[in-house]
Amino acid sequence: MAEQSKSLVNTVELGRAIRRKREEMGLSLRDVADETKVSASTLSRIENGTGKPDADNIARLTDWLKMPMERVMGARQTEEGSDNTAVVYFPHEATPDIVEAHLRADRNLNPDTAKALAELFRVAYTQFSAPGQDTRGRKGRK
Repeated sequence: MAEQSKSLVNTVELGRAIRRKREEMGLSLRDVADETKVSASTLSRIENGTGKPDADNIARLTDWLKMPMERVMGARQTEEGSDNTAVVYFPHEATPDIVEAHLRADRNLNPDTAKALAELFRVAYTQFSAPGQDTRGRKGRK
């Protein structure tokens, strides 16, 4: 069984989330390392999809991301090669993060399409949920 050596941690998911939050906050790898107590070199490898974080680092990073640990755990493949991981989220997660997770889990979308759709949603969500914006439309009583 060659599949047994496959990692049970979805480092691609974890790396994308770390990079996105780090860039949104304008932080360097060193800044994130200082906040999470995970080395900058480990963070770099995770962001690039080559790192194999241990359980302590996964816990620290998912806590910093405010992401359920289950989102990155249990990335197993079935015998047919398809991912059987369910999308897990909690109510405190930001809506764009939840939508992105669902898009990436959609087997009908390739990774580039899912990423593009997630980014489109993130931009639209940010625009329409900005403070002071009337997101209900203009219809109604005058």
